Amino acid sequence: MGFVAKRCGVCFNPPSIVVIYVDKDDNNVRKRVIPVRNFCITSDCCLVAEGLKNHPRHEDYLERVPQIQLERLLVILRDHLHGFTLTHSLASLQVDPNEDLNKLDDEALALKKKRMDEVFEKNRTRNGDPDFVYDLEVDFGKVAKEKCSWDEESDDGF
Repeated sequence: MGFVAKRCGVCFNPPSIVVIYVDKDDNNVRKRVIPVRNFCITSDCCLVAEGLKNHPRHEDYLERVPQIQLERLLVILRDHLHGFTLTHSLASLQVDPNEDLNKLDDEALALKKKRMDEVFEKNRTRNGDPDFVYDLEVDFGKVAKEKCSWDEESDDGF
């Protein structure tokens, strides 16, 4: 049996993951609703995603779905249980360059790091890529340098 997942989504009531997939045997598009049992406000999305991917009934359908995508869908489900809107959940998954990541809890920080790694890998150019340049130099323009007491000459001779 071979399944190729095309789209994934969530269903809030009951909490479940919805996978739209193509069956390789007969080329039909089908929908699979995977219930997320015993999911609550305090559930660890990373562990639940691993459990779903490794479950014998669902592993064929979720085999090609990235772990981070499942985790994001589960975060949306958990945020819904908290009473947050979908727009709030989607905004919380984005990486804001001005956000202080030191103030996040461990799970939220891990999710942000995975998202940054995903974006990095998507934008990364490798040696065999057609856009690859070996010694790329980029001019970012004049940046105003901030004064710092460390920059000043001291009489100590250090």
